[in-house]
Amino acid sequence: MYLNFMIRKIYLIAAITFFSHSIQAQIVKYGNEFLSLGVGAGAYGMSGAYVARTNDVNASYWNPAGLAQIKTDAQVSLMHNEHFAGIIKYDYVGFAKKISKENTLGFSFIRMGVDDIPNTLTLVDANGNINYDNISSFSVADYAFMFSYAKKVNSIEGLSYGANAKLIYRKVGDFADAWGFGLDIGAQYKRDGLRLGLMARDVTSTFTAWVFHNDSTLINTFTATGNEIPQNSMEITLPRIIIGGGYLINIKDKFGIYPELDFEITTDGKRNTLIKSNPFSIDPRLGLELSYKDFVFLRAGIGNLQYVTDINDVKQLTFQPNMGVGVKIKRISIDYALTDIGNASIALYSNVFSLRIDIGKNQSRF
Repeated sequence: MYLNFMIRKIYLIAAITFFSHSIQAQIVKYGNEFLSLGVGAGAYGMSGAYVARTNDVNASYWNPAGLAQIKTDAQVSLMHNEHFAGIIKYDYVGFAKKISKENTLGFSFIRMGVDDIPNTLTLVDANGNINYDNISSFSVADYAFMFSYAKKVNSIEGLSYGANAKLIYRKVGDFADAWGFGLDIGAQYKRDGLRLGLMARDVTSTFTAWVFHNDSTLINTFTATGNEIPQNSMEITLPRIIIGGGYLINIKDKFGIYPELDFEITTDGKRNTLIKSNPFSIDPRLGLELSYKDFVFLRAGIGNLQYVTDINDVKQLTFQPNMGVGVKIKRISIDYALTDIGNASIALYSNVFSLRIDIGKNQSRF
């Protein structure tokens, strides 16, 4: 209990300090980064190498063009994930509905937040007395609402395209909130076993407007501690492009082998990725899925390749290995993923579960 209290208190200080300094810049690196975590344990198991593979309701996130591959009337997907001993909670709900043979609509909701953070700004009163009854709590949470559309191109067999309209809401207790809007576009090509995918996130850049509610208590605290008073501003998240390809190998109509290689290209400056430059950096990901009779699925992947300098000032290449399993029973698919197996990277491991329900007639996995 005490550890959780201290972690949340540190998070309060870090959150207020971060916002008070970072919002002055118009173009931000890692803007709205909670949207880079992904959805669906199936994709997590393949380390996010999924832009060409995705073909269900979760395609709204990975590549909206994949929604066109849905073969049921509708699908629903749910995911819950927790980080740092449950302090950070990450939730996702997705829904997709075919409105014709060629057209599909989708809606997704994502929330990532830290709840029950102690507000100690009024812990000490004007006379210097400590009063624990003055401690209240608040949440820091990020929300995303995505409206998706996908269409098959009849004139080119195997080609589909799609788009997302994203509405973003971010809230830091009663201290600040922000609204943002952005667009994603994607395309997929499928022929025989070949799968190709292209996804452009924040293709027009995503604009997020912050409004700070600087009441007298907050202003007095910031002034007394020598911090800059936050000002209303606009954050601009630059585009990123993900390209990928894979090939499905079927063996006697029972076994399936599908490897995929993706490259994520960011445009917001040099990042600690395997291939880095200014302003472009490239983060490769490799995933593999083995299937049996469209019933059992085994997955593995490698991502998050970085050079990390150790205490002896020696650079080492680290990576994040993931694995996962899935089972599909009639219209219900249950997936599980374990990220960062064996602590091979600096990231912490997580257990990810997701559920998908098919509504309507059964569909082929690919």
